[in-house]
Amino acid sequence: MELRIAGTVNDSIVDGPGIRFTVFTQGCPHKCEGCHNPQTHDFSGGEITDTDLLLEKIKGNPLLDGVTFSGGEPFCQAGALAALGREIRALGLNIVTYTGYTFEQLYADRDSHGWGELLAVTDILIDGPFIQAQRDWEIKFRGSSNQRYLDCQASLEQGRAIDAQP
Repeated sequence: MELRIAGTVNDSIVDGPGIRFTVFTQGCPHKCEGCHNPQTHDFSGGEITDTDLLLEKIKGNPLLDGVTFSGGEPFCQAGALAALGREIRALGLNIVTYTGYTFEQLYADRDSHGWGELLAVTDILIDGPFIQAQRDWEIKFRGSSNQRYLDCQASLEQGRAIDAQP
């Protein structure tokens, strides 16, 4: 399956717990002021890759604790990432997904755009737009204090945002 990406990082320790393979998706509608990855905003930028190639890279790294979908906005390519996510979870790896949407927005529209499928394979959801005025260097794995670190599976089960501990 094709995926438009800005790039990958093989051994990240800043995009979630443990050692992670991070996929930076290309294209973002939020365009947050002060975004850490503004080069990922353009929906026609980056490069097209095949999810099978990404899966082979992931399988080739025995040190990984999990995979992170970042952006750009992963939920703009939810179907392809959900398919990749199912393969990743079959390997016993966890998935962290960053999004500028809130859990409530995604949950309310989970039956559209493949959003529910991507939520279903996500273990930790880091949600909310980056807000420059709320930038906080002290919180783990987030850029601004409005962003939440959520247990996505518990949130789906209860139909509301459930915090997790980073």
